Amino acid sequence: MVSGKRLADLGYRAFTGSMMLLTVYGGYLCVARGYRYMERQKQLKLAAENQNPEVIKD
Repeated sequence: MVSGKRLADLGYRAFTGSMMLLTVYGGYLCVARGYRYMERQKQLKLAAENQNPEVIKD
């Protein structure tokens, strides 16, 4: 039979482990979104630089 202290320790370790995994996953999602944002901005800048000025005139 598992003692109460041992059970509490296992529960604490499981909880902290899952919180660490969620933190790492959240950081990954944040970095991935930032990377996609930076790539999109780079694409938009290139598209703006490559446009023909005649097309922009009204």
